[in-house]
Amino acid sequence: MILNILTHFDYTLMIVSIGAALLGTVSGALGTYAVLRRQSLLGDAISHAALPGIAIAFLLTGSKTPLILVLGAAIAGWLGALLILSVVKLTRIKYDSALGIVLSTFFGFGLVLHTLIQRTGNANQAGLDTFLFGQAATILERDVLTMGILGGIALIIMLVFWKELKLLVFDEGFAASIGFPIRALDILLTGLLVIAIVLGLQAVGAVLMSAMLVAPAVAARQWTDKLNMMVLLAACFGALAGVSGTIISSSASRIPTGPTIVLCATVIVGFSIAFAPNRGLVWHRVRQQRHRRSLKVATDRLLKQQRQGGDAL
Repeated sequence: MILNILTHFDYTLMIVSIGAALLGTVSGALGTYAVLRRQSLLGDAISHAALPGIAIAFLLTGSKTPLILVLGAAIAGWLGALLILSVVKLTRIKYDSALGIVLSTFFGFGLVLHTLIQRTGNANQAGLDTFLFGQAATILERDVLTMGILGGIALIIMLVFWKELKLLVFDEGFAASIGFPIRALDILLTGLLVIAIVLGLQAVGAVLMSAMLVAPAVAARQWTDKLNMMVLLAACFGALAGVSGTIISSSASRIPTGPTIVLCATVIVGFSIAFAPNRGLVWHRVRQQRHRRSLKVATDRLLKQQRQGGDAL
């Protein structure tokens, strides 16, 4: 009996860990572009905008099939992101203001729909609130399969358009001058971010998903100045946060997995900010101390030479 319980527990832990690792890998790699383009809050807006898509998909189908709910979330998140870009382009409203308007409007609409679903008395609606705050422990094998397929497609598209996206991030003006379709590339990148976000709604939730998009990329930025290495490190940091958060939450009772994963990602960011060789605060402090000692030695040597020259005269 005990052996069966342990076997089931280990299998469940393995499934959740694989799902969290896939989520961290995809969100970390794609979040690199959002961080480098200074659009970190776009992930927050998309994750909140995806909530009404989940509710509408459930109202239309009455099903909690992950693929259907993810599709609804993706459509709503993509529409929210396009609305932000359109508002910035067609009006004088600034980017941050457009983000705030779209985020609050879509999220409020999603909460209203969620409340209406709860009041219908439909027994099948139980569990929809996991997309709001996340519940990684409910991830099943089919969910992991969905994450792997959609996340793999998103990463393949990123690699296929590697050169174009790289130019879009670092020199959008030059890309436009040589004929690159900037608008289409912007929509493509937004679509990839939408995929990364909707994959993590069940595990982390709409409230915390933006952290999974931003934190690994911010940590990776401290260690390198090269895009390819930054994408690789961000994917590794995201996977590390996912697996470590899952293991920590499973080792103690009543600790939610999603927030624990985000906290692990935050720890990685803090460690990177402190100890990264080129940008880390600790090494920066060490270099400052070395420079001060070197300057003091050079100054003392110069003063000594001046004194010796004065004595000789």
